[in-house]
Amino acid sequence: MSGPLAGLRVLELVNLAPVPFAAMLLSDLGAEVVRIDRADSVGGGSPIPAFDRPPVEGPPDPLGRGRRSVALDLKHPDGVAVALRLADRADVLVEGFRPGVCERLGLGPDTCLARNPRLVYARITGWGQDGPLAATAGHDLDYLAVSGGLAPIGPAGGPPTPPINYVADFAGGGMLAVLGILAALWERERSGHGQVVDAAMVEGAALLSTHLHSLIGRGIWSGPRGGNLLDGGAPFYRCYPCADGRFVAVGALEPRFYADLLAGLGLSEEELPGQYDESGWPRLHERFAAVFATRTREEWTKRFAGTDACVTPVLEPTEAPRHPHLAARGTYVDVGGLAQPGPAPRLSRTPGAVQGPARVPGGDTREVLADWGLAADEIAGLVRSGAVAVAPSTRG
Repeated sequence: MSGPLAGLRVLELVNLAPVPFAAMLLSDLGAEVVRIDRADSVGGGSPIPAFDRPPVEGPPDPLGRGRRSVALDLKHPDGVAVALRLADRADVLVEGFRPGVCERLGLGPDTCLARNPRLVYARITGWGQDGPLAATAGHDLDYLAVSGGLAPIGPAGGPPTPPINYVADFAGGGMLAVLGILAALWERERSGHGQVVDAAMVEGAALLSTHLHSLIGRGIWSGPRGGNLLDGGAPFYRCYPCADGRFVAVGALEPRFYADLLAGLGLSEEELPGQYDESGWPRLHERFAAVFATRTREEWTKRFAGTDACVTPVLEPTEAPRHPHLAARGTYVDVGGLAQPGPAPRLSRTPGAVQGPARVPGGDTREVLADWGLAADEIAGLVRSGAVAVAPSTRG
């Protein structure tokens, strides 16, 4: 293994969205991550079920890449005992169940830290470990809504638009948890003790809106949704349809970039309202839209190439890996036959790397348990008892 986190051992209790994302990030940076899958998921295909639907066969899930899988029955006392022994040898444990679930399983932080005081125990939930909503179900959209981050997103006169689940789940949950984990590991270097990381998606979503609160405080963000500088209200910071039905994104905020935009559109500043004259924005939008509609997305891409107009094509996810800049930097990588974003950020001396495609649940049970200190006859007994499960292809 290579990367800045080489030598770090991480235990992941399988869950949805932010938990596998956090584990993937740690693996990409060199950590040895072992995923604890459910014993009843062995033979079921993808290790990470999507939105409570059964796993399906297909290309390996990018979120599951780079770690081995051991399948345990956490309702079996011996399965829990194995999980605790793995936690004894781990540096980090990541879980994403509702508050109290791990405690009921016998895998709560008090139990794990009493056995392994250096463990960093990371908990990713929607609402956090306490508070009136802590035990309530929710999804990315709910956390983003309550945080105040959803209301500004969407067209004027319409309802807020869900930004997929990028914000609360992945940035506000998984990525924030990794930040907390790394902070706790750094503190452990001085104190010698681990601690609990409480990563709440609602707080992560709120944190991501810090700049918005700055704009509100300065009086820059005061209009309704779709009528402000960065939410599509400004005609020089929004997307426009082209002649082929595809789109370009325009981000010409600064006057010098705006001048390049007008030049590329063949428009004269003298015949238009001022850039920051909000009363003239409807007219500017109408004029820009009419011009962008005269050419295809590709034609506009070529037209603005090499300029500072901040005009870029709006690419579909399947198109992005072929963009010349992303291709030149290797932003996307092929793992198991599927193009997917590669490790980031980049480190000059100890770069990260994808440690392989996702493994099937239980595909590494014997190997992992042996590597983490269990004897062969003990593993065989656990398999016979049903406390652990082994993928069919690995049974011997």
